Amino acid sequence: MTLRCELHPVLSPEGVRVALLGNEAIVRGALEAGLSVAAAYPGTPSTEIGETLSKVAKEAGVYFEWSANEKVATEVAAAAAWSGVRSMTMMKHVGFNVASDAIFTLAYAGVKAGMVIVSADDPSAHSSQNEQDNRYYAFSTYLPMLEPSTSQEAKDITKEAFELSEKYRVPFIVRTTTRLSHSRGPVLTGPLTRGKGEGYFMPENWDDYLQVGAIARKHHKRLIEIISKIEKELSADQRFNRIEGDGDVGILTSGVSYNYVYEALRVLNVEAKVLKMGLTYPVSYKVLGEFLEGLHTAIVVEELEPYLELNLMAASKEYNPDVKIYGKLSGHFPRVAEYTPLIVVERIANILGVSLPKDVGPNPIYKDAEAMVPPRPPVLCPACPHRATGYVLRKVTRKFKDIIFVGDIGCYALLFQKPFQVEHITHAMGSSIGFANGFSQSTRQPIVALIGDSTFFHAGIPALLNAVHNKHRFLTIILDNRITAMTGHQSHPGVPYDAMGREAPALDIEAIVKSLGVDYVRTVDPYNFRELEEAIRGGLEHKGVSVVIARRECALLTVGRLRRKGERIVPYRVNPEKCTHCKVCISTYSCPAFKDAGEKVEIDPAVCFGCGSCVPVCPFNAIEPIEGARPWFKGGEK
Repeated sequence: MTLRCELHPVLSPEGVRVALLGNEAIVRGALEAGLSVAAAYPGTPSTEIGETLSKVAKEAGVYFEWSANEKVATEVAAAAAWSGVRSMTMMKHVGFNVASDAIFTLAYAGVKAGMVIVSADDPSAHSSQNEQDNRYYAFSTYLPMLEPSTSQEAKDITKEAFELSEKYRVPFIVRTTTRLSHSRGPVLTGPLTRGKGEGYFMPENWDDYLQVGAIARKHHKRLIEIISKIEKELSADQRFNRIEGDGDVGILTSGVSYNYVYEALRVLNVEAKVLKMGLTYPVSYKVLGEFLEGLHTAIVVEELEPYLELNLMAASKEYNPDVKIYGKLSGHFPRVAEYTPLIVVERIANILGVSLPKDVGPNPIYKDAEAMVPPRPPVLCPACPHRATGYVLRKVTRKFKDIIFVGDIGCYALLFQKPFQVEHITHAMGSSIGFANGFSQSTRQPIVALIGDSTFFHAGIPALLNAVHNKHRFLTIILDNRITAMTGHQSHPGVPYDAMGREAPALDIEAIVKSLGVDYVRTVDPYNFRELEEAIRGGLEHKGVSVVIARRECALLTVGRLRRKGERIVPYRVNPEKCTHCKVCISTYSCPAFKDAGEKVEIDPAVCFGCGSCVPVCPFNAIEPIEGARPWFKGGEK
């Protein structure tokens, strides 16, 4: 049965089959389990979990918040679980780094009600700064980890994780990857369960939540005992680990790679014994031993690190020392980037000495077509206020040959590209100000740290406080576009509404910065080039910590609001009689609406948002409003 209704599909009634993203399926599983409290910080590929919850939370009776960072989100969820209500927190793989300080100790304390931690890894670093494999976090924290392969499993495993968390009284980690998070598949729904809503905190033993000295050591021992119990009781559970097929060739796999293995065996028309591991920590050597029995060849198909491969090699010493193991360590599978069905088919065929079917493999026609497609590097949107900030910053600092630009995580990271090139470093959330502290001490070079408003709330405040206290000297530019833009316009503490759309106090960045002791603070509209230039120049000359807040909302918010009001977006144009084809507009401002038409520059009306911020860029005043245009900033100056 397929449902068609106006409700969000994750709220579908029991017994229907709906198409859900892996991330949406996780939400459905949590709602079926009786979720009460959820908290997160947005980060692709996990963002849609929170986005979906924000849309259905009120109707589902769930509290959801976008927390200031992943550590806070984990602590919100943990406190709820300690109070006896089921909770969930979700984050991208690098967000786990931020949360890990709380998670490592949370494993010792355990939970009262079920708590699920979703880690969304990003092989190929599609929207991330690295490809870290968070299976090793499960190993390090002694927290059990479940890995779904399909949207249906994402729903089922999430629901089961709450039950298991409550049974064993430890948080369970559910690990996904980008391909599963963002692929859509059929999900058969179960009954929705209303959460408790309100809990009560009273420790059964007063040392349960005190992690100091001898108490922490006692809890560590208890945690190891719990993990041992989970291995014995769950490793043979067919819902998580199962062996399919038979033969003297075996394939060990997990997560989304299982789908590629299944496809490869079908395409190659070969038989193999497949061990699909859904419980990837703790790893049961007994299950691996059962898998190894009778094999002369074992192939491990897993993305990123050779986590399962190393475990299989260790198990083989006892259970089948003669088996030949092929994987990353043998050089047969790549250790970098995500897999595709073609990669898996080719590698398995190569190991088994099987010929690829004629219709399988790279198609030269596609390769030729791909070569014909012009490259499309990521660009800032038309009317993006960060473009104006980058333009002015580049202009002001052109005379500084030794200036250090320290960037951060957000849309403005694209300012590393030409023509702006005002970011030498992009590292981690809040690191721009942290690194600026270090450069201030170790060099005499001028320093500019760039950070967004959401990132400032996430991890920038402690670093700025540190700079004031230790009397460092650098300029911080907070690019305040009034939202968490990069991940899709989630709320943060600086906007007047929360994750569920309710009215909330908006914290004033300028007031916060001043309260930290910064005595040079300027708030400027980046479309006002002259005022922004003066503010940046003054900040660079200031003998201490200076902050310039470049404040203008994300252009997509502005355009969306205008369209909802029924207002027409009227583009600007280049007057062909004034245009000299100097291309200064393209080479210095780089708005995607500009196009080189050969002898003149033109503005593509289908791309232009009509902001008018580019008008002062042209040295010949060739950029003009079309009749009816309403510039977003009046009084802009060169």
